[in-house]
Amino acid sequence: MALRVGVVGGGQLARMMIAPAEELGIEIRVLAETEGMSAALAATAVGDYRDADTVLRFARDVDVLTFDHEHVPQDVLSALVDAGVAVHPGPAPLAVAQDKLVMRARMAELGMPQPDWAAVSDQAALQEFLDAHGGRAVVKTPRGGYDGKGVRVVSAATEADDWFTALAEDAGGGALLVEELVDFTRELAQQVARRPSGEVRAYPLVATTQRDGVCAEVIAPAPRAGERLERAAAQIGVAVAEGLGVTGMLAVELFETSDERILINELAMRPHNSGHWTQDGAVTSQFEQHLRAVLDLPLGSTDAIAPWSVMINILGGPAEGGLTERFAPAMAAHPTAKIHTYGKDPRPGRKVGHVNVSGDDLDDVVYEGRAAAAFFA
Repeated sequence: MALRVGVVGGGQLARMMIAPAEELGIEIRVLAETEGMSAALAATAVGDYRDADTVLRFARDVDVLTFDHEHVPQDVLSALVDAGVAVHPGPAPLAVAQDKLVMRARMAELGMPQPDWAAVSDQAALQEFLDAHGGRAVVKTPRGGYDGKGVRVVSAATEADDWFTALAEDAGGGALLVEELVDFTRELAQQVARRPSGEVRAYPLVATTQRDGVCAEVIAPAPRAGERLERAAAQIGVAVAEGLGVTGMLAVELFETSDERILINELAMRPHNSGHWTQDGAVTSQFEQHLRAVLDLPLGSTDAIAPWSVMINILGGPAEGGLTERFAPAMAAHPTAKIHTYGKDPRPGRKVGHVNVSGDDLDDVVYEGRAAAAFFA
């Protein structure tokens, strides 16, 4: 009988688990939020992931349950565990990914390098932090933000008044997260896979480029990253995975500072945009690795198959027409490019696909990736 993996969430990350599942002979089932989502090919159920009964019904016939996103509520996760469902990653590590204040506190407990931060519940507390950090800081909503949403750079406490008002209107109260504005030279990402029995493997450190808060490009390995930096990033990734008990894929987003330190920015406990290059540029893709990890199967090699790989996101898509009519000219002009699309309709700022290119020369690889992706703009 085939191993059965249930994935909560029907987005592109679930979609990209389908091919490696088929290759391994794993039966993959998806609980999609609505009809026609990216992972519709494997959607065996449609329903609300916030409803415990819906998720429990979906999980009844799978060997392990995993996720396309980190938004499943803790009470639903606890109900799954209480019912004997194997949930990877589990409720405790997911709580860290779901709340940035919890994440900062846990990273501090583990002794991980990170920006100065504080939980602030009112304008006065935010102003006090600003005064102590040069008059500018980053304010974040602790829950629900992604791709640059829920993040503001402020130079006056009044610039977060609407968020404080929203907190006051919420019966549960709460606080915002404020962080020092880090003087960073670039952003990096370290991916790690960990299985329940404890085996851990780290991928090459990558450099990421963000545009309007959305990942636009990834280069693997990170250019100009010496052995010391690569070793430090891998050690951080492994320490976080082991310290939090993460099972599956973990992405640790990092700042590299002007004095060559690295600080933790964000965590993601699932396949991640910074690892899409592995589909075509690594021995084991992050999607196959995630399936192996959550099923507690031996992890695959994380080695790169070429000196350089680049991932270019297709953001928004063409203003007129669809993506499919762009395939032929893009493929003809750039035969080394691997084009991945998500079955999504174009919309400004939306991630609708990406292009991967691997090769021996960094400049050539970057050019081919950007040029191929430009056909879909």
